[in-house]
Parts: sequence; C-alpha cells; structure tokens
Amino acid sequence: MDHPSYRDVTVGALLTRLARELPDHEALVYANGPRFTFERLEQEARTMARGLMACGVERGERVVLWATNVPEWIVLQFALAKIGAILVTANTSLRSKDIDYLLRQSEAATLVTIRGFRDVDYIGALTEIGALGGAVPALKRLIYIGGDAPAGYLPYETLRSAAAAISDGDLDRRSGSIAVDDVINMQYTSGTTGFPKGVMLTSRNIVNNGHALGSMLGYAPADRLCLCVPLFHCFGCVIGVLGAFTHGATLCVVEAFDARRVLELIHAERCTALYGVPTMFIAELECSDFNRYNLTSLRTGVMAGALCPEPLMRRVMTDMHLPEITIAYGMTESSPGITMTPRDSTIAQRSQTVGVVLPELAVKIVDPATGTQQPQGARGELCCLGYNVMKGYYNNPEATRAAIDADGWLHTGDEASIDDEGFVRITGRIKDLIIRGGENVAPKEIEDRLREHPAVSDAYVYGIPDAFFGEAVAGAVRLKPGANATSEEMIAWCAGTLAKFKVPKHVRFVTDFPMTASGKIQKYKLREEHQRELSLS
Repeated sequence: MDHPSYRDVTVGALLTRLARELPDHEALVYANGPRFTFERLEQEARTMARGLMACGVERGERVVLWATNVPEWIVLQFALAKIGAILVTANTSLRSKDIDYLLRQSEAATLVTIRGFRDVDYIGALTEIGALGGAVPALKRLIYIGGDAPAGYLPYETLRSAAAAISDGDLDRRSGSIAVDDVINMQYTSGTTGFPKGVMLTSRNIVNNGHALGSMLGYAPADRLCLCVPLFHCFGCVIGVLGAFTHGATLCVVEAFDARRVLELIHAERCTALYGVPTMFIAELECSDFNRYNLTSLRTGVMAGALCPEPLMRRVMTDMHLPEITIAYGMTESSPGITMTPRDSTIAQRSQTVGVVLPELAVKIVDPATGTQQPQGARGELCCLGYNVMKGYYNNPEATRAAIDADGWLHTGDEASIDDEGFVRITGRIKDLIIRGGENVAPKEIEDRLREHPAVSDAYVYGIPDAFFGEAVAGAVRLKPGANATSEEMIAWCAGTLAKFKVPKHVRFVTDFPMTASGKIQKYKLREEHQRELSLS
C-alpha cells in the first residue's frame, strides 16, 4: 500500500502516528475557522490532555461532551483518549431530563459543554437539574467551550495554562498504559424506544472499524471528507473522524447540518467525499441555488441511517457527482459498521441492499424465536460476531446479556436476508413488523412503493391499532415542494402493485418526520401522532 493506514492502535496513539508520518498534511478544516495540520492537531490534543490531567481527570473517568461539531470536539476526542478517560457523547437535542439521566447513568465526573444549540439552552438545562449544586452525584467539574463562561464553569481555554503543571513525560506515561481493548468511548443508543443504554466501545472496536470503512471507500491522504453528520454519533466520530484519519485523509467539518453550508464547503474545499442520511441528501438536492455549486470534486461517500430509494440514489450519483456513493449498515453496538456496498455496486444493490459483510466479521441470520440459523435467502434476525462487537452496556448486565449471546454474537434486532452473492437485505426491525390479521408485514416494501410516486419526497410506514385486524398498515408521506396528492391516491398507488394485506389503510401527509438528532426516524412518534389524529376525527 502506497499510503499510510492504521489499525490496532489506541485512539490517542493514532494521532501521534499521523503527526510523525504526515506532519504537514492538513488534518482538520473549518469554513472561516481554524485549520490544523496533523502535527498542530497532535500538539493541541497533547496540551489539552495535560490540562485535563492537571484538573484531576482520571484514567477510566467518564467525561460527557455535550456540543455541536465545534473544533474542540475533535481535539477532545484525542485528548481524552491520550489520558485514558472515556468520552461519553451526548446528543445535541437532549432536554434537561435527558442530560440528567445520561449524567447519572454514566456516573460522569466531568461535563464539557457549549451555551446551547437551536432551541435548547444547555446552561439553563444544567441549572435546572442542579448540575452546579451537587444534585448530580458523581459530577465534579463543568468545563465551558466559548467566551464568557457562566459562573461555576471552568473556561475551556484555562486548560491551556493548567497544562504547564503536567510534563510531556507524565502524559506519555499515562498514554503508554492504555491498551487497545480498554473502553475509550461511550455512546448512548438513540432511544427510538425505551431508555437509552450506554454502549461501551474500545479503541480496537472503533479504530479498526473506521479503518475498514475507510478502506472500502478507497481513502488516501489526498481525500477530503465533508463531514456534516453529528460527531456525537458513530457516523460522525467513527466512520467520519476515524474512517478518514486511519488513512491520513482530511476532515472538512460543518458545525451543524445546513444544506447550503454543506454545498459551500464542498465547493470551497474541493471535497472528495460526503456523508449523510437520506434526508440530508434530499435537502442538499432541494437547495434553491444547488446549481451554483461545483461538486465535481466529489467521488465517494456514505449514506446510512435508512435505506436509499432508487430515484434518490440516481440523483446523488449523477447530480451530486458521487458515482462511488456507498450504503453502510450497522448500529452503535457494532462500532458501528457491519456491512457496506462496494464502490462499484449496481444501483439496485445500493438501493435495495446494505452491501456485503466487512472484512474479518461474521454474520448469520437466525430465527428470532428459536435462534436456529436460517438457510440462505431466508429472513430472520441478523447477528454479528467480530472485533467490532461492543464490550457491553454500562452498568446494565441484563441488557448486555440480551444483546450478546454466550458465544459472543451480537443480536441486532433487525430482520434481514443474505442473497447468493453475499449482499444483505434489511427487511425491517423485528419489533417494527406490522402483524395484520396474522400476516407479517415489513414496512420497507410499502415505503419503497410510496417513494416511487412522482409527487412523493419521502415516506415511512408503521402499524396502528385496529379493532378487526389487530394492527392496520399506516403511512406518513412528505410531498415534493409544490406537489399535491390525496390519501386515496396514495392508497390506490400501493394497491396497484402490492398484495392486498400490505396496502395502507391510512395515509397522512406531514411536512417533516420526527427523528433523533442522529437522523433516525422515530416511528413510534409517527404512530402516536397518527392515532391521535384518528381519535379526533
């Protein structure tokens, strides 16, 4: 291989290696903001690591980072790794009760935060839960990113002066004691259902998974990734930061998703790769001045979080100049990648499958009721085995045992099948299946049909209670700008090609879909909203 690639190293050592081997190569770029070479980023991460040590941050301590994609986020990802502290990522859309739960469940001693994001006032939320007044048991210190730190918060910049108390030798001794199988990162599952659980991930989990995904994308130091997905999610901090850095590629970061800002950054920085969930790509394509931007530098990227409808895939490949766009599939518990479409896959493979199993991982399909392995082509629960499987859920042995069986297989909860070429098809969540009069109905097939309608921008299907069938098929549809359609039209459209039991009984129109900050659609909210509307009508 003619360019560096790194695996089986700790997150902290990865940056040290890059600084030594590609010192002057651009590592991190912000529009109208700082630019770091690998050497400068390493020096900054070391300074902040020493500052955190001086403030008393211990090895193994949970440090919650509640912030948008600010430059300090990536600096802290490496600084905390260098001192063996565990980075706990916090969703940018959390409310006071959510951050209270996360701080308590993770037993975090340190919280690093910004003023707030969109309509959420982080400082107000933290005041409300008594974060400063000792109401959160383990919490010892609060660090503030930004000017004019609120009373009781340590300004982030003071870590720089505090660093003088810790020598480079002290830091190196601490870093040298950290192993690749130590927990380095905790991410809380999206919470599309129930209470979020803290997923414990190691350097081996996330560095090796980032490396595998970057290899599939053909990354080299000449690549420049436009990163506009949130860093608090595996898509951002693993597939993004570590996917690029394990191959010496440059990150061009957008602080919070905005379609126009993404297009501007690709244009200005000549980005070669772009990530997003399907709704982000739709927003970029629908941007009113889309044609002003030169996207011809783009080559590859990742779409994840939901399957990509074929018409959208065609537009992304042609209008956005992404001939090598890939689909990745996985979950936080698998670090996150399990499968990915090769860069030369057909449009059908990219829009109907989630690709092939990543190198060194094993996958099997089992009957969810009995656990017996299913024959090729049959549907069942997808299970994964390999270096990418999490250590477990923090302080939740019961949930860990339910997710990882005695032989080490991670049970994903996703229904899937594998074809004779090794391509994996996800047919739904085991729990998402609609059971209508004893028939199992997977929402995906119906969603695909709705999305084929010329007036439809996007659609999601779910079950709602029905007195006769137990559950009825229902759908929420977002129309393209300026388009018109009726519920009856949508139902008739589905009836044209789908079996009778799969045709939606109810279709409602929405302007947007409820989703987690990491871009996952919250079908339970769609279900609740729909039931509320039906009960009022």
